[in-house]
This record gives sequence, structure tokens and C-alpha cells, in this order.
Amino acid sequence: MIESRSPSAPTPPGGVLWSLAGDVRMLLTLPAALTLQVAHPAVGAGVDEHSVFRTDPWGRGERSLRSLQLWVYGGEAAVEEGRRLRRLHRTIQGTDTRGRAYHALTPANYAWVHATGYPVFAHSQKYLNRPLTEAQERQLYAEWLQVGRILGIHDRDMPQTIEAFWPYYRKMLGDEIASNAVVEELISVDAKVPAPDRGPLPVRLLLRLCWPVLLPRISRFRRFVTIGFLPPDARDTLGLEWTDAQERKLRRFGRVVRAVVPVLPERLRYLPLAREARARHRR
Repeated sequence: MIESRSPSAPTPPGGVLWSLAGDVRMLLTLPAALTLQVAHPAVGAGVDEHSVFRTDPWGRGERSLRSLQLWVYGGEAAVEEGRRLRRLHRTIQGTDTRGRAYHALTPANYAWVHATGYPVFAHSQKYLNRPLTEAQERQLYAEWLQVGRILGIHDRDMPQTIEAFWPYYRKMLGDEIASNAVVEELISVDAKVPAPDRGPLPVRLLLRLCWPVLLPRISRFRRFVTIGFLPPDARDTLGLEWTDAQERKLRRFGRVVRAVVPVLPERLRYLPLAREARARHRR
């Protein structure tokens, strides 16, 4: 039985999520989680109609990443971030990709957005880190539920055990999840993404100059890791082809990442909020 924690309690320092969520390898898994989120008819429609991911992709990505890191490493700020996100989503409503009325804060919709992170995160560890033990999987899921509570997701709206999660997840794949225009856009190699507008000016200018050459390569890599880090049943549901050759290539890539990242200095291995939280915890 999962231990119940206060809705305002952050995930514990030294836990599985604490150890993994701030690691730079986590960045490689985010496109797959986002793709699985927007494959939901309501979430896809909400992102299509209300998100600025097309007009401000780098700002949108930066804000989303900071929000995600606050959930795990923000302490009391995690609680306020949960409230902020709910305020932000109060006015998001419309008609989903199946012609049904939706609201972003409908419990089933809001819970799915959070739920998708768990299967993607657990699946990707087999390539980027090391497979989680059964005990680690259970602890990760318990911590994932606690993050959901911080975000305002009630226990009644999320399966409370791993044994209950997988039937829920498979039912969602069978009944709700399908490819749509936003999914296709996220995995397209032809999307017109502007050059980054964040970072030091010399770097931005260099990237702008090289962007016509870099963008096609970045787009192909993004599609590769997006499809690769989707769980196989999710790929099948979305009709995304994945060959044996691609699987071997992903495994080779994973071996390189597993060899390189652990020997990096902490300032390169961990994202800023994670580094700060780790330093506070050591003190």
C-alpha cells in the first residue's frame, strides 16, 4: 500500500524522482512525454488552440522545464507552482479532436497529462541509465503520485498502485489516445522552428547563422528520440514505425550516454534547480 503524504509535502530528497528528474538525461525523454500527452483528444486540442509552442517554442520549453523542476526540487515553491498551473488552465476549454466539449481541468484530462510521465520515464531508464528495480519502480510511482497531489490531482483521479496504473494506461491507449495534427507536428522533420532566442548573444548569433544547416539534423534527432522513448504500446497506438535497426541505434546511443554523463562534473550533469537543491540538501 502506498503511504499517503500531505498534499503540501514535496517529494523526499534522496528519492528515486529526486535522483533522476534533475539529471540532464531527463531532457531527452521530454519530447516523448509531451507527444503522449497531446495524443489525448482534449489535451491535443488545448495545446493546438491555446499554447504558444509554435510562436515561442524556446520560451514555452524553458517555462515548462522550470515548472517541472519546481515540482521536484522547489520545496514550498512546488505547492505555489501547482496552484499557478491550475489558475493558468482555468480558462482553457473548447471542442476536442473528436468534437466533444472539454475543459483543461476536467480531472480525467488533467490527470492524463501528469500520468504520461511515468511510463515514458520508466521506459527510458532502460536506455539512458539502468533499468529500475521493482522496488524503485514502486517508489517512483509513489513519488509521481505525490507530485500529482501537489498539482491538485486527487487520489480518486489517479490509480494508486502500479498494479492499477497499467490497466488504466492500456485502457486510455485503447479508448482515447490517437494521433492528431499536434502529434504529427511534434514528430515532423519539416517543422519551421526558429533559432534559439535564449542564452549569450554571441551564441545566439552563431546559432542563427548556422540554423539552416543545424535545424534538419536537430529535427531528425528529435523525431528519433521522441519515437524511441515512447513505450512500444504507445508507438503502436499512434501508428509510429520503429524498426529493429532503429532500436539497435537507440541502444548504441544509450550506451554512449550511460558512459559519458556519470563522469561529467555536477554543474554539467544536473539542471540548475536540481543542483541548487542538491547543494542545500548536503548543507
